[in-house]
Amino acid sequence: MKRIIRVKMPEIEFGGHTVRSHGAKVAKKHRCDWLIFFVLVAMDGFLNYIQPFNRYTNAKMLEDLKFPFKEHDTIPMWAVPIFAVVLPCTVFLIYYHYRRDVYDLHHAILGVFYSVLVAAVITDSIKDAVGRPRPNFYYRCFPDGVEAFQANGDVKCHGDPNIVKEGYKSFPSGHTSWSFAGLAFLSWYLCGKVKAFDRRGHAAKLCIVLLPLLFAALVGISRVDDYWHHWTDVFTGSIIGTVVASLCYLLFFPFPHDINGWAPHASIKMREKNGFHSSSVEMDTV
Repeated sequence: MKRIIRVKMPEIEFGGHTVRSHGAKVAKKHRCDWLIFFVLVAMDGFLNYIQPFNRYTNAKMLEDLKFPFKEHDTIPMWAVPIFAVVLPCTVFLIYYHYRRDVYDLHHAILGVFYSVLVAAVITDSIKDAVGRPRPNFYYRCFPDGVEAFQANGDVKCHGDPNIVKEGYKSFPSGHTSWSFAGLAFLSWYLCGKVKAFDRRGHAAKLCIVLLPLLFAALVGISRVDDYWHHWTDVFTGSIIGTVVASLCYLLFFPFPHDINGWAPHASIKMREKNGFHSSSVEMDTV
């Protein structure tokens, strides 16, 4: 009987490929990626500036939009980049201190930046196009409780214009898509680094991998609890964030169950160039 045995070559240290020695070279090679990144930043800023579609909302529809308006979120928007971007980047830097692989550090940071920003552009584009009222839209539109309608039955809001504008941005949830975009990317990254699928059956590794996703889910739940989003907004936001994070991660890294799933594609190519690579050996067994 013939059996394939995969022989893994030793993992070499990348002490010779640090930020100081190769950082500028790697960044220069990906300058177009960083240029597009800043273009996406400008696009998202524009999407937040323009007026969203003001969906027709009559008196009957308002019956489901009278939840309390809490001006202060449980998790404010300024905190989202901290745990969706800063936290993952901190983990990347800790790993870099251990491995000294500039390719891993650069691609991980670029990947999580793209993940969060692409998710933000997709989310804000849909928000502006759909214009779905938030669950607390009534008290955004009529803060004093005095209703007013146009001739066609649509609401005639007299609340703060900026607050009313945000009231038409319920679908999908930006907090949730951002959170899943950054934390799902971190989950993929940890999955590869701890070798969760090395077939040794360590359940503790699974807990480490799923922890970021649990936190992202709690962020989404807080949006429903604050009456800023419907549950469908949060569900869709989680799908957008997870899908974008997966695509961005796999753009730079192999699947975690791969024999070299701990390293980015660029590092694997460098190892192969230097003669360090994984191979499969055929052996005849009785």
